[in-house]
Amino acid sequence: MTDFRDVPDRQRFEQGFADPDGEMRCVHADYAVQGNARIILHVEAEPALRGTGAASTFMQSLAEHARAEGLKLAPRCSYAVAWLKRHSQYDDVVA
Repeated sequence: MTDFRDVPDRQRFEQGFADPDGEMRCVHADYAVQGNARIILHVEAEPALRGTGAASTFMQSLAEHARAEGLKLAPRCSYAVAWLKRHSQYDDVVA
């Protein structure tokens, strides 16, 4: 796994993970900015990472990043909505 990062020029959060074959792949979330909120438009894991838990780990990193930076997350992507509902310990970062 590589470090979670915000790429503001692309309005995207990214995190790298090794796939089952050891190749580095990426999970990302595209977002829109609305004040201190990040509207999570789409979360996607590269196909080789699907079913590995990488997207869930990414969402945890995203929620922890939001908390540390004083950001709110407004999920529009169905995966992000469902993940945040299942992880109530991050209710404080949900807009």
